[in-house]
Amino acid sequence: MKNTYFDLIDQSYKFPQEGFDVDEGYLTFNGVSLKYLIDKYGTPLRLMYLPKIASQIKSVRNLFNRAIKKNKYKGNYYNCYCTKCNHFAPVIRKALKQGVHLETSSSYDIDLVHQLIKEDKLDKSIILIHNGYKTDSYLDKILGLQKMGFKNSMIVLDSMNELARLKKKVRKSKQKIKLGIRMAINEAPQAAYYTSRLGIRQSEILDFYEKEIKGDKRFELKMLHFFVDSGIKDNLYYWGEFQKAMKQFAELKAKCKTLSALNLGGGFPIRNNLGFEYDYEGIINQIISSIKGTCEEQSIEEPDIFTEFGKYTVGESGAVIFSVLEEKQQNDSELWYMVDNSLMNTIPDAWSIFEKFILLPINKWDHEYSRVNIGGISCDHSDYYNSEDLNQQILLPVNKPRDKEPLYLGFFHTGAYQDAISGYGGIKHCLIPSPKYVLIDKDKKGNFIDTLYRDEQSVNQMLAILGYEIEEKQ
Repeated sequence: MKNTYFDLIDQSYKFPQEGFDVDEGYLTFNGVSLKYLIDKYGTPLRLMYLPKIASQIKSVRNLFNRAIKKNKYKGNYYNCYCTKCNHFAPVIRKALKQGVHLETSSSYDIDLVHQLIKEDKLDKSIILIHNGYKTDSYLDKILGLQKMGFKNSMIVLDSMNELARLKKKVRKSKQKIKLGIRMAINEAPQAAYYTSRLGIRQSEILDFYEKEIKGDKRFELKMLHFFVDSGIKDNLYYWGEFQKAMKQFAELKAKCKTLSALNLGGGFPIRNNLGFEYDYEGIINQIISSIKGTCEEQSIEEPDIFTEFGKYTVGESGAVIFSVLEEKQQNDSELWYMVDNSLMNTIPDAWSIFEKFILLPINKWDHEYSRVNIGGISCDHSDYYNSEDLNQQILLPVNKPRDKEPLYLGFFHTGAYQDAISGYGGIKHCLIPSPKYVLIDKDKKGNFIDTLYRDEQSVNQMLAILGYEIEEKQ
């Protein structure tokens, strides 16, 4: 019986597969030699493969446009990038080059928009969707953008109080302020609460529009926004909430002629295991077909469709590479591989919401495999990773005593949220620093270009933030 790690993967999944292959015994990621990067930069190492961002944007745009054409749908599709998913400048610049629009989530996102304006990265025709709770500062900054000439800036109301505060700020307006309404959805059955705290209750939306928006010359309602937190899935729960949203849209459209857009939010999943299957084309076609069917039944115009894909856009671009420092046999059945950074710091979603990532060794694919747990070097009980989709356990190559190089491990598709949640560049648990950050791109000839974007965070940087008096090295 074949017992090498390569045989295990080859017998369990379709392999090689998109993004992953083994070349001369070492794993490659989107054709990039990870051994080359390890030899050049060492570990721990965080990397971002920027071309994947462009390909994801192109892929989903093509799928929506094909479905629109297939169903003879009369509305247009608009792809907005959700900035909170990954705020790094190279990421957003790469997305903007593909013609995406932007979604903001807080007052501070507007400061980021201003920086992009200074860099001449934004055209004033871009669509800006403003979600999130609207503080006074957030509203002021949005209105400031509109005064600068951003005519396609849209405020999505998350509560009725936001409009009341907005009215106090806008006594008169030379141009109509575009509004959207976020519809609160019922959470999935396993959620800790029944109705989302985000958005306005469905039973209140029509009355709210009639009393507070209709007839007010300062405002123009353009969009109904709904978002299912568990994502766009082909199950009864998602389609049930989707149909509620379509019913709400039809009822609101009957009262509001200016309503012309339906925002599906984010929610497209990414591959988090090698056996991942998702019918993107089928789901998109079903969405377009369902919207068209409702509009025909209700004799209303087919709306433009907006999405705010963040995780789908950038998630599969990221990876974190570790070295195994030591193997610890703690009892007869539990073997631990200790890696050279904290898992809590580098992939916080793994311990905070039990998110799974694709975990693969970089080397030693010809070795036998064993069941293991992975431990970070912090002193925290929760700093571990021990469950994969392969039989709900982790199987990795066995280290041999005479091996000249350590086992290298990679967590893949970590490009969304991890840096923001872990507080990249700030204080870290146990003062374990953020790893080196490497960007991978392609030149005009298609050759890979690797750039050290940020060196490993220093302890002195953290101590300075904490208020210690650090003497600069001469």
